Amino acid sequence: MPEGHTIHRLALDYGAHFTGRATQVTSPQGKFSDAAELLNGSELTRTEAHGKHLFLGFRDADWIHIHLGLFGKVTFGPAPVPPPTDTVRLRLANDTSYVDLRGPTTCALITDTEKQAIHDRLGPDPLRPPQDTDPGAAYRRISRSRTTIAALLMDQKVIAGVGNVYRAEVLFRHGIDPYRAGKDLTPAEWDAIWTDLVGLMREGVRTNRIDTVRPEHTPEAMGRPPRVDDHGGEVYVYRRANRPCHICGGEIRTADLAARNLFWCPNCQKP
Repeated sequence: MPEGHTIHRLALDYGAHFTGRATQVTSPQGKFSDAAELLNGSELTRTEAHGKHLFLGFRDADWIHIHLGLFGKVTFGPAPVPPPTDTVRLRLANDTSYVDLRGPTTCALITDTEKQAIHDRLGPDPLRPPQDTDPGAAYRRISRSRTTIAALLMDQKVIAGVGNVYRAEVLFRHGIDPYRAGKDLTPAEWDAIWTDLVGLMREGVRTNRIDTVRPEHTPEAMGRPPRVDDHGGEVYVYRRANRPCHICGGEIRTADLAARNLFWCPNCQKP
């Protein structure tokens, strides 16, 4: 499932290609046809992301709510627009660009009130403007919980947008045992985690990939081969099970936690 930086990047890309221009809105697959007919020919006025939720605003109060889930894909292309396949749930097109959405968990036309209800159930997002987010709200939930910090970081009601990669990597970067209970995380540790996530995820939006290693631990600095993985990016522990830690040389561990694979270094992240 895409992490929050991907959704924020998509919001920027949709906006760059379609904001302020009359847009052809269609649903070749047919599952969004009624809503597409209502929006067809109108302008995309604004785009927004919160965690893993994407919002495309039309007119004054119409929003397309998109959640990619595990299988959703977005593809941009230039005009001339090719014939769509019957797997395209939503296509936006104008005289210069098109974008196709396939296989999302959610693609629905919603109102301002319905959109606000989605925001209300999500935790703060490190990529939203500072005036629009409250990291203290996340810590208040974390500090009262006996649940592991690794599980809490994946709970979108606690913090929105963090997925399996950022979860594993930020805990490693701060030497925090993923099995530590949330209530045992100090305010200073949480502030450091939040600040780090803001920086890492902003860089992810900029480069459209996840890189988490510090400059002194890049392949060039360490004289090691670059990572070869379809997820891209240089990381410390994610999907590096049974391989040596870049820092201590110990073996990276993996385990199932909250139905996702957890990765960590027992030496660098001691209880």
